[in-house]
Amino acid sequence: MRVRKKAWTAAEYESNPHLCHNPEEHKGKWSELFGNSKPIYIEIGCGKGRFISKSAYLNEDINFIGIERQSTIVATAARNLAPEQKNVMLIHGDVENLLEFFEPGEVQRIYINFCDPWPKKKWYKRRLTYRGFLAKYKELFGGSGEIFFKTDNRILFEFSLNEFCGDGWNLSNISLDLHSSDFEGNIMTEYEEKFSSKGFPIYRLEARWNKKQQ
Repeated sequence: MRVRKKAWTAAEYESNPHLCHNPEEHKGKWSELFGNSKPIYIEIGCGKGRFISKSAYLNEDINFIGIERQSTIVATAARNLAPEQKNVMLIHGDVENLLEFFEPGEVQRIYINFCDPWPKKKWYKRRLTYRGFLAKYKELFGGSGEIFFKTDNRILFEFSLNEFCGDGWNLSNISLDLHSSDFEGNIMTEYEEKFSSKGFPIYRLEARWNKKQQ
């Protein structure tokens, strides 16, 4: 769903220090932008920033980068970040361009939270857990990395399980009803709170790739 651009978007985009305007220029040099060599975790489709903001607040030893393709949404996320949160940057960009933004091995973890399920069968290649995207993530990770995935869509979750398993990823912490499980440390997104409040189960998994084990 496309969000109508707000009048303040352009000004926010130009002035907010959390927004990175030319991510391609920082490829291989994100540690210089952050001013440290801490691990880098990215969230694909960061929305209004609730998840990445809280994650960064609770994990000051990690650098977080959110990627969002809608300009008004990413500007809203930037507004929602506290000025003192120096370990968060946001990119107005698309998952298709990940390898233009980062060098292989520069990112250690990817969060994919409540992405578009693309429900029609003919759209399966657009799903962010389709093995075509998994190949891109492998290249991004270099030798090893991990993906934390959450959705409220059972069909997408079952599809994702098959894609990860078929592509050689190691799965753990698989949950068919996250909020009724004993999993600790979950950080909810805006969508997650909305869906769970309506009684929808939340599905979650962790997928790890290690080239040496293949």
